[in-house]
Amino acid sequence: MGDRAMGSPAGNAMSETSDVVELAEALIACPSVTPAEGLVFDCLEAMLVPVGFTIHRALAGEAPDGPVENLFAIRQGPPGSRHFAFAGHLDVVPPGEGWTSAPFMPERRGDLLYGRGAVDMKGSIAAMVAAVRDIPPEAGTLSLIITGDEEGAATFGTPVLMDAIRALGTIPDLCLVGEPTSASRLGDMMKIGRRGSVNIWLEVAGTQGHVAYPHLADNPVPRLLALLVELDALVLDEGTDWFQPSNLEITDISVGNTATNVIPAKATARISIRFNDCHSGKSLSQMVAEIAARHGGSARAVISGEPFLTPPGAFSAMVAAAVKAETGIEPEASTSGGTSDARFLKHFCPVIEFGLANATMHKRDEAVAMADLTALARIYRRIAEAGLRLSTSSG
Repeated sequence: MGDRAMGSPAGNAMSETSDVVELAEALIACPSVTPAEGLVFDCLEAMLVPVGFTIHRALAGEAPDGPVENLFAIRQGPPGSRHFAFAGHLDVVPPGEGWTSAPFMPERRGDLLYGRGAVDMKGSIAAMVAAVRDIPPEAGTLSLIITGDEEGAATFGTPVLMDAIRALGTIPDLCLVGEPTSASRLGDMMKIGRRGSVNIWLEVAGTQGHVAYPHLADNPVPRLLALLVELDALVLDEGTDWFQPSNLEITDISVGNTATNVIPAKATARISIRFNDCHSGKSLSQMVAEIAARHGGSARAVISGEPFLTPPGAFSAMVAAAVKAETGIEPEASTSGGTSDARFLKHFCPVIEFGLANATMHKRDEAVAMADLTALARIYRRIAEAGLRLSTSSG
């Protein structure tokens, strides 16, 4: 990884202000659809270098999933001090059409800041920057683990960055991921774990033929339908103490047959399973493969992540206390929702996710309440300060 300890090719006025809204505006103004690289990382670097962070950056991968830029920013504390990390992503989903204002030209309207990434999750990263700037170096080691590939395949994102961090010997003691976890208002929910995810492609082969002569063909469609009916009827589990029941969903069925008088040679489908800690991606993949084989089919699985849980304890209590101090709300500890890069970072240390309200993420006219941005920066500062004080045994 390339290292930079001072200076920046993208230095600008944003690097001199602690106004979290202005920091968010600067990041939003850098288009960064997955896979992200370049300008948006220059912008973040310019915010962190003046306050003592050493920046490590690197590109990884090739098209179509790359190249992806990753950034690790660290400010070392006294020898032997605790290391608290924030994590997130600067890439965003495509904005789509129909925005009231240009998606990459941040605009303040009333109490809201509009722009792609305002919620997911350039706003949270701006709050991280504002938070760490206000914490003195003697408090401990602080870092930001930032990828450009969370919204995509994640092949060349956080896992690659983690290898580089291991090589540097700077693994954090605790990590807070800034995903937009709040549901109705800032502070009402934090994530202490996530379910796993596996997508499975199914195929049933047959023999093509004329529909008037079915005895000379082998129609794969009825066997695929029987396979899907059996899979759809499965009850994988009833849920656990911290996880909702696992669910299997049929997400695609295809024959690709444009002729009305031809029995197709094959039929395909895709399922997606979100699963709790009763299962593993491997065990579910094997189960589906066995069922597919009984119907004369095959199954190819891609496991996106395994379930994980940071058990309630000192870390979650610390996050809850910081949230309540600034919002008056006791956040619900949840494992709901989709996957995030926390599924990788949990291999480093205990990890919890907390961030903005998620009502407009991935939507047209994505927007964040500016008051929430400033409150989030204060919450993040409280969490980081408490995390640096937390004893190793309780972390």
